[in-house]
Amino acid sequence: VQLQASGGGSVQAGGSLRLSCAASGRTLSRYYMGWFRQAPGKERELVARLTWKSGVTYYTNSAKGRFTISRDNAKNMVYLQMNSLKPEDTAVYYCAANTEGGPTYDYWGQGTQVTVSS
Repeated sequence: VQLQASGGGSVQAGGSLRLSCAASGRTLSRYYMGWFRQAPGKERELVARLTWKSGVTYYTNSAKGRFTISRDNAKNMVYLQMNSLKPEDTAVYYCAANTEGGPTYDYWGQGTQVTVSS
């Protein structure tokens, strides 16, 4: 199974980006799909999570009201729509798949850089 994240770039504060995550390879059993980010000098953090079966979403406080995680089953894609971006959103963003619902994400994409300038 491979996850491919894309859609990062450089935007000014207040702008928007949509990240995409494509899954390929064998059929992926997903409990959660998550978007994480890691800023320089900081630990990786979960930004948004989608419970695959129910569609229930979770957002970290900093993402609530600005980011939206969604999926397209037909295309086997997961998205992260990011609006009202702030300089503190600057990070490498990763998509990841959690197959069993525990604390561990089993598959990771390669990361896509998001840079927000003030």
